[in-house]
Amino acid sequence: MSSARLEPGSRIFVAGHNGMVGSAIVRRLSAEGGHRLLLRGRSELDLLDQAAVEAFFAEERPEYVFLAAAKVGGILANDSFPAEFLRDNLVIQTNIIHSAWRNGTRKLCFLGSSCIYPKLAPQPLTEDSLLTGPLEPTNEWYAIAKIAGIKMCQAYRRQYGFDAISLMPTNLYGPGDNYDLQSSHVLPALIRKFHEAKQRDDAEVVIWGTGTPRREFLHVDDLADAAVFLMRNYSDEIFVNVGTGEDQTILELARMVASAVGYNGRIVTDTSKPDGTPRKLLDVSRLSAIGWNARIDLQVGIERTYHDYCRTLSSLNRLL
Repeated sequence: MSSARLEPGSRIFVAGHNGMVGSAIVRRLSAEGGHRLLLRGRSELDLLDQAAVEAFFAEERPEYVFLAAAKVGGILANDSFPAEFLRDNLVIQTNIIHSAWRNGTRKLCFLGSSCIYPKLAPQPLTEDSLLTGPLEPTNEWYAIAKIAGIKMCQAYRRQYGFDAISLMPTNLYGPGDNYDLQSSHVLPALIRKFHEAKQRDDAEVVIWGTGTPRREFLHVDDLADAAVFLMRNYSDEIFVNVGTGEDQTILELARMVASAVGYNGRIVTDTSKPDGTPRKLLDVSRLSAIGWNARIDLQVGIERTYHDYCRTLSSLNRLL
């Protein structure tokens, strides 16, 4: 097992601290207190600039690194900008992993994505399904970059003895999510859709597809807790799935969102629209065996997230 204790006074670099995942990790570490968090915004440190990243590591000498920085987006963005999704993610993670090793970082935690798995891999998805079949074409550029990150962590562990671990989270939601209806994922899109329908007093809300596909969702604060736990308690080249091990249909999810929002109209399925993958569930038995399980109930998490969305709207309205 790892000797990474994240003791008080530890110098910890959270790459991507302004993003949804990075900010959750900062909240988790800040709640413990005593750590020296090394946080740099894009204007202060361009993670695509190899020399700048190397200079930062040489000067600050972070002992622990959470690599949550990435170029992310939905299907349309992946399809429109494949070069950027592949290049930027490869460059960011290469710069950070290499500089961390060169400058004596004790341990690094790389955050990946469940899209690394083959499109038709058996459900639930186990860690050994990696590279056993073709990827989902709509996000393969991002997925290939993330697979390369996993392999880079494994290679630096094998060749240099660098303590780098990789985590693969399921679908995330929570504070800091993207609510743009054109580019957001299903849960934040539903929150916005039901909120606006309630505001307009619409009689019905239409959701895409049959409502039968099943999806798993993990609150980002649970992911942050898992990342800190695994930084302290796990050290191996095999990456670890991070999820709840439970899923629900899109229609069930829509009903949960409607309940959280307080929308009482009808929910209608538009079967002319695509369903996507029938199921996408992670096997989290490895994570459970290490000693961590998700704590935030999905209905409770959706309610918290809706309150955060409303606070965000109120802040925007005050600025207008």
